[in-house]
Amino acid sequence: MPIFLFIFIIMPIAEMAVLIQVGSVIGVFNTIGFVVLTAVAGAWLLRQQGLATLLKANQRLNSGELPAKEVAEGLILAVGGVLLLTPGFITDTVGFLCLLPFSRRWLAAQALKRMVVSGKSGGFYFRAGGGQNPFGQDPFGDRENPFGRQRPFDRDGNGDIIEGEYQDETETHHDRLDKK
Repeated sequence: MPIFLFIFIIMPIAEMAVLIQVGSVIGVFNTIGFVVLTAVAGAWLLRQQGLATLLKANQRLNSGELPAKEVAEGLILAVGGVLLLTPGFITDTVGFLCLLPFSRRWLAAQALKRMVVSGKSGGFYFRAGGGQNPFGQDPFGDRENPFGRQRPFDRDGNGDIIEGEYQDETETHHDRLDKK
């Protein structure tokens, strides 16, 4: 309950007080213009940083790794975007901190300390708050769990790579015509 009290009662009152103070110093229209400018700049920065984070996550997925850091950064980007679209200077400041790469990486690292993320291609297990996986395995360990092994490309279970050649022996329409 205290977090909702802060978000829905105290925060809007603080934002109004700051807006009134800034408006009395620089004027109403300048204050409104500044709020609109921060929203536009935030939307541009969100698009730029969001695409970069999405590309990094895609690269990690293609290499067979879980993009846990990128997912955390994506969530922080989403929160920052919402805060920048909310009128006010306090939320804009926090929103910009969520969008700047150095502070976003720090926030993501702090969030990942409290999370357990594991998975296999086809599904993920996520639990906030840290602790042990209820399936009896640490997130990136070698013991089995209901999701199977944690290395998506290790399908045969023992880590061996089997090399070989093949020859396609299916008969094509062209081959059938040659036999006639």
